[in-house]
Parts: sequence; structure tokens; C-alpha cells
Amino acid sequence: MPILDLFRLDGQTAVVTGAAQGIGLDIARGLAEAGAHVIVADLNPDLGEAAAAQLGGRFEPLNVTDPAAVRALAERLGPVQVLVNNAGIVRNTPAEDTPDDDWRAVMNVNLDGVFWCCREFGRAMLQAGRGSIVSTASMSGIISNHPQPQAAYNASKAAVMHLTRSLAGEWAGRGVRVNAVAPGYTATPLTKRGLDTPEWRETWLKETPMGRLAEPAEIAPAVLYLASAASSFVTGHTLVVDGGYTAW
Repeated sequence: MPILDLFRLDGQTAVVTGAAQGIGLDIARGLAEAGAHVIVADLNPDLGEAAAAQLGGRFEPLNVTDPAAVRALAERLGPVQVLVNNAGIVRNTPAEDTPDDDWRAVMNVNLDGVFWCCREFGRAMLQAGRGSIVSTASMSGIISNHPQPQAAYNASKAAVMHLTRSLAGEWAGRGVRVNAVAPGYTATPLTKRGLDTPEWRETWLKETPMGRLAEPAEIAPAVLYLASAASSFVTGHTLVVDGGYTAW
């Protein structure tokens, strides 16, 4: 088979959580361009419907923090070939002032939600004997960002990376690969708000060797690689896409 054909996802169904905007939307677009039928799974119905229409896919409302809702969607869709866990949130509060609810909210979305989706969609993949799961981690799972405080986010993304390794080890012999991408600072609505703080902006750009933020479209090819047969011998890996930030 020609190497470029290994990146094709024709005839496959891909579920992307948090795909209504930002990195998730570009990931979903990349998978659709590779031939996948994309399920946009998101909390926002207006943006989600618009994204699905743009991609020629389908919108499914989903709260990843609700394991019963995740189970119901997985059962309704049946076996899918690709799952991308992209939904995520951040709270920039000093650790000593972090409310219990803020800590719990970040963990509920960024870690628990990833596990609920892996468990429910993974179960059907295991029964089918094939599947690829890619989770959006972050360079924040490797380093501790500054000057902004975000202990909960950093911890949640580190956990996603280790969950990825753990599931990969359990499921490799049963046909299911589990990997992650770890983006650096990316020009999403969430990150752009941080750029309005001069101290944050200066530090982020100065400490990124490439001297700029990534565009969401620059994260999508890494996900396509891990989702497709092009990475057929890759599992348990976190692919860092950070403009060199973690090289220093």
C-alpha cells in the first residue's frame, strides 16, 4: 500500500469530543478530509450543529462528565473505529485559593471524561478487535506552566498521559491502540484570552523556541497520524507538538 494511503480513514467513523470549536474542530476537519465520517460530540448545540454541517458529519450532544450519557452514546453508535478525547477546560487560580468546585470541575472534564469515553467506546472497539483512541493531553503534563497558575490543569493532563500508557498496555494485544498528543500554546479562544495579559504573553512567546503560538490546524495532522494506520506500530505514546517549548 502506498504510504500516503495509510493516512486515509475511508469507511471509518470517528467520534471527536469538544469538536465544536478550537483544536477539536480542526481535528474533526482533518479526520473528515481523510475520509472519516465524523461525529461531533459537544455540549454546545449551536456550534456543534454548525461544525457537523460544515464537515458533512453529525452532531451528538454529549457531556463527557456524565458516564451514563457517554455509555448511552457509545451504545447508540455501536463500534466506531476512532475516538478523539479532546474536550477540556482550564482554571487559572493560585493553588492555595483554588475552590473545591474548580478542582473537581477540571478533573471531571479533563480526566474523568477521558476515562469514561475510553471505557465505553473502548469496550466496543475491543469486541470488534480494532480501534484507535487519541486523547488531547498537553505539554502542561510534562512541564509546569508559568507565570499563570494552573495546578489542576497540569495535574489532569499528566494523568491523561499516564492513563494513555496504562490503557495502551492493557489493550495492545486486543487490537486497540491508545495514544495522545500534547500541544503547546495554541491560538484557540481559550488561549487568546491569556494573551490579553501582557506578562503571560511575553513569557509564553519568549519560552517557545519558535517564538509563536501554534494554529489549531497544526495539531490536527498529529492526531490524524495517530488515528490512522500510518501509526500502526505506535501505542502508549504522547506526541508533543509544542514549538520546542519542552526542549529547553
